[in-house]
Amino acid sequence: MALHIAPSILAADFANLQKEVEMLNRSQADYIHVDIMDGVFVPNLSFGLPVTQAIHKHATKPLDVHLMIVEPEKYVEAFYKAGAAIISVHIEASTHLHRTLQQIRSYGIKAGVAVNPHTSVQQLENILNDLDLVCLMSVNPGFGGQKFIEKTYDKVKQLHAMRQQSKASFLIEIDGGVNVQNAPKLKEAGADVLVAGNFVFSANQPEKVIADLKSC
Repeated sequence: MALHIAPSILAADFANLQKEVEMLNRSQADYIHVDIMDGVFVPNLSFGLPVTQAIHKHATKPLDVHLMIVEPEKYVEAFYKAGAAIISVHIEASTHLHRTLQQIRSYGIKAGVAVNPHTSVQQLENILNDLDLVCLMSVNPGFGGQKFIEKTYDKVKQLHAMRQQSKASFLIEIDGGVNVQNAPKLKEAGADVLVAGNFVFSANQPEKVIADLKSC
C-alpha cells in the first residue's frame, strides 16, 4: 500500500494560508495535519479553533487534527464542528482515554492516540481495537524542524506486530523529522501515514516533495 502523506500546516506561511491550503489540495497529500498546541502540555503555542475553521473552509483534503493540549476531551466537540475528520489526543494527557476515544467516534469521525517518544506503545494494549490511528511522535512535540529520533523504527515495528496480533485495523502515523531518507525505512517497519512540515513547506517545489514522499 502506498504511504499516506499528511503535510503539517504548522510549517506553512500563515500570511498566505489560503494559498498554502490550495497547494495541498492540488498535491498528492492525503490529509492536512493540524497541530494544536496550548503552551501547557507542550512548550509552545500554535493556533486554535478560528484558524482550524479557516483551513477547513478552503481544504478539499480531510483535516487530521492533533491535539497537543491538556484536557483534550473538553475541546473534542469544538474541533469536530471546526472541521476535523480525525482527532488524535495524547495518551499522556488523557486520564480517561477510552472514554475520550468513544466521545470522538460518537461524532462519526476517526479517533487517534498520539504517543510521545518516551512512552511505550505497550500502554496502548487495551485499546488497540478502539483506535483508527496511532500517531507516534518521532521528535519531542512542541516545535518543528527537530531531528528524527532513531528509536522510532523499533517502536513502529513493535506497534505493527501488536496490530497484527490483535487483528486491529488502525493506521500507524509518524510525526516529526520525516524526509525522503527515512520514509522508506518507516514504511518497511509498518508505517502507513507520514507527517511532514518543514520538509514540505521549506522546499522550492512542495508538491513534488509530497509526491516523492508518497512514492517512497
